[in-house]
Amino acid sequence: MMSLSHCEESGKVLYQSDQFTLKADGVVQDDNEVKVISNTKLTSTYQSKKSDNFSRRIQFKLSINEKDNEFQAGKDHWLVIGDENESPIITFGQRDEAIPDEPVDKLPANFEYTFRVDLSPVFKQFEEKGFYEAFDGSRIAKADLKNVYIAGGSDPLTWDFSNLEENGLDLQDPDGDGIYELKVVFNPVDPADKEMKTWELSTDISSKPTYQSEQPIVDALFNMSLEEAIMNIEPDSTLRTGAKWGGVWTRDVSYSILLAFAYHEPEVAKISLMKKVTPRKRIIQDTGSGGAYPVSSDRTTWSLAAWEIYKVTQDKVWLRDAYDILRNTLEDDYKVLSAETGLYRGESSFLDWREQTYPKWMDNRDIYVSQNLGTNVVHYQAHVILSKMAKLLGEESTVYEQRAASLKSAINDQLWLEEEGYYAQFLYGRNALMLSPRFEALGEALAILFDVADEERASRIVSESPLTPFGTTCIYPQIPGIPPYHNNGIWPFVQSYWNLAVAKVGNEEALLHGLAAIYRAGGLFLTNYENFVAENGDYMGTEINSHRMLWSMAGNLAMVHRVFIGMDFRESGIAFHPVIPKAYGGERTLSNFQYGESKLKIKVDGYGNLIKRFLVDGVEMEEPFFSAEMTGDHEILIEMSNNEMSSKGANLTANRTSPMNPMVSLKDNSLTWEMVDGADSYNVYMDGELIENVQKGEWEITNDFGEFAVSAVHANGLESFISEPILFGAKERAQYLEMEDQLPKSDRSYSNFSGDGFVATTMTENKDLTVVVEVDEPGIYLMDLRYSNGTGPWNTDNNCAMRTLYVNDQEIGTYVMPQRGTDEWSDWGWTNSYRVTLNKGTNQVKLNLEDWNTNMDGVINDAMLDQLRLIKIE
Repeated sequence: MMSLSHCEESGKVLYQSDQFTLKADGVVQDDNEVKVISNTKLTSTYQSKKSDNFSRRIQFKLSINEKDNEFQAGKDHWLVIGDENESPIITFGQRDEAIPDEPVDKLPANFEYTFRVDLSPVFKQFEEKGFYEAFDGSRIAKADLKNVYIAGGSDPLTWDFSNLEENGLDLQDPDGDGIYELKVVFNPVDPADKEMKTWELSTDISSKPTYQSEQPIVDALFNMSLEEAIMNIEPDSTLRTGAKWGGVWTRDVSYSILLAFAYHEPEVAKISLMKKVTPRKRIIQDTGSGGAYPVSSDRTTWSLAAWEIYKVTQDKVWLRDAYDILRNTLEDDYKVLSAETGLYRGESSFLDWREQTYPKWMDNRDIYVSQNLGTNVVHYQAHVILSKMAKLLGEESTVYEQRAASLKSAINDQLWLEEEGYYAQFLYGRNALMLSPRFEALGEALAILFDVADEERASRIVSESPLTPFGTTCIYPQIPGIPPYHNNGIWPFVQSYWNLAVAKVGNEEALLHGLAAIYRAGGLFLTNYENFVAENGDYMGTEINSHRMLWSMAGNLAMVHRVFIGMDFRESGIAFHPVIPKAYGGERTLSNFQYGESKLKIKVDGYGNLIKRFLVDGVEMEEPFFSAEMTGDHEILIEMSNNEMSSKGANLTANRTSPMNPMVSLKDNSLTWEMVDGADSYNVYMDGELIENVQKGEWEITNDFGEFAVSAVHANGLESFISEPILFGAKERAQYLEMEDQLPKSDRSYSNFSGDGFVATTMTENKDLTVVVEVDEPGIYLMDLRYSNGTGPWNTDNNCAMRTLYVNDQEIGTYVMPQRGTDEWSDWGWTNSYRVTLNKGTNQVKLNLEDWNTNMDGVINDAMLDQLRLIKIE
């Protein structure tokens, strides 16, 4: 039975805001309450308000072949549902400009409604042209039409265009009357969601560490996370991604292992990582945009986990295997990903859903060209790790140390925002890159944890980065018109890495905020959800979600092990550096912690981030360190200094959204655009540099050549993404080489190509290609390829085609030809471009399939090549 003093301490407030209160024994948010019954039982009255506020106003788009191809961004269909159960006839590609007012009354739960769609404009173009031309100029061949879908933001509709088929959002015409229909149930509600819920431990966790503190909410959530972790171990001894997501994902499992599972489940962690290695001993890139690698390029997260496992286990066999795999991977990445800026190319680490964190105009080629903070910090740390592995194995390490130093310098030189006090989200654009000034939480946190940021910058990042009421959002500000997931979302695993970075800096206010974000969500929802809505803290309302998420529970566990106990695994042992806010002070004990041949009982008393005394088995030590060579049972006592931590504070702010990026057109010599809601002015950029701020929707170009883009700026200073870049003057300077003029023409029956045909390049057919390019003037040219790739969907899978470009026997770089749609070989687009130096007269251009161009499929690496384009720029 608890003593009175313990009961009083249990009710202590750990964190309080206008939105919620976290107490030592529960959580209160509005009329929702969590109570800690014991360290193995919690109750929660939490009820989502989502169904009570379900709007009758429905915003949606139609889609051909699961692509966002009906209207440009910001243009949608709208309707207001009354008592009727079916829509008027909706014609594909036609919409009312007026947006209906928001009705006062809400839509009832489980409301059946049938959409009716007329596809005649599409079929008319099929008959007249053989293809349908979308608003952006892309063409859908008649033979490539698979289905028409509906996308939207009202449940069960989703804006996840890549999973419309999976969500049953395809329309059918069973009676052949030309009207396609789909019945949905809006505002789906399970009556069980309205009941009070209970978590009570039902799994034997006696073999796992036990934790007890003066904050019962932390103790109970620690046990809940231990239980969920056991539940996520599959029969094949791999770590399941989440309750709804089976299998092993490279980034998910790697970030989870680094947080917790290297020490909680080292053998399971090893097996899981080895599931993510190719037969060629390279790390597998998760399936992703346009065929995964190299559009997505964060597979090197694997190295973070592999190194942590070695530090925990000191397993030399594991070290050798991990070294070989990582070395092979980094050598390929150096060839395929390194850019002239000194940074590496590729999609944001874990932020792998295009429109959630990128402007909608960016295609997969553009994402490959972009250079992201988080991904580059991971590549940096992978090189640091490889150099350390090499030294331990007696291998050469200098080249990896040099590449790491170069990457660190490039990150600090290219991405640091001095005025904001944190790093930029990424460099993006097309031929001329510029900074996106958005904040990206995971990248910022990793930059601190891996010492990319020096001490001064780390302190500024923690105190000046925007923190919203329910936690640290993945990005800030939010993107308009994009539903919560990565955008407008808070992810506990990201919050956990942020908390580790904050603890390293020693900022108490930011740490209190971050810990509250973790414990509020775990307590109210009684599970470790993957994400929740930034605006209201609800787990319902995000595009995709799952309970019992691996990296969320790993983050919860890490708050105890890595923050309150302060464990830092080294090659030769554990260093301790607890960081305990004053509100969390008191005595805490971690028992039954297995480390090598030792079993540890660790007591930490007090608060602060400075250690007063560190004792092992009653003997005071000079350094807070426990050697890996120790064996047997040991007791560690850490007495904290009860010191005040950093007084710099935190930038607690409202969750805000930037304006929509303008849709810019070229009219004669002027850029023109419609005025953007909420924008007070517009920034005009040329070749990635700001040249003027204007208040009107037009700007005259006085140069004869350049790449131009426009962003919208709110009065509060928040800036939109830039518009899709326009390469002005390119038409007059461009020359084209029809590939079939010099190479064997394919006999495949595809359409929409230029000239007389196209050339196939596969693993066996035209694997290496050589063409001769003639130019009248020497100089620097932009060079790219028009291609098609129908080997898979545009948003996932692993068949991105690659070829290495050589000009006059000089290796230039890799052309990336992402998938453009399953069997959609008549959908053509452009690759990334390179600046190449050409001689007057004859130049030799080679496109070779090199060993480092092997994609994640390993067998299919196919593309059709239509044209080679040259644009003289100097």
